[in-house]
Amino acid sequence: MTDKVNLQDKLALFSDHWRPRIVGELNGHQVKLAKLKGEFVWHRHEHEDEMFLVLKGTLVIRMRDRAVTLQPGEMYIVPRDTEHQPVADDEVHVLLVEPAGTLNTGDVRDALTVDRPSTI
Repeated sequence: MTDKVNLQDKLALFSDHWRPRIVGELNGHQVKLAKLKGEFVWHRHEHEDEMFLVLKGTLVIRMRDRAVTLQPGEMYIVPRDTEHQPVADDEVHVLLVEPAGTLNTGDVRDALTVDRPSTI
């Protein structure tokens, strides 16, 4: 990639929830944007950490023993093999950084699973 990326412009290209889009790649990792609303599936990533950076809205990441609430400009890294459930009462915009090929639903396959996120 040789051009700068305007995250707001990229976010304006889609409106669906829980369907991450790739906006960049570096060192074997993908940088993704997603819009979230409602409750996601409980899941874990056995071998991958997952970074959430909130750009807009309030995101709660539930874990079995606690919950982390993120506001715009805040980030949290869910450690690998940690069962978690992202929850957004209102629409949230996030930037995700995770190893290429990481399945959004981790160890769970359901209607929200995105096998091959598109690049925007």
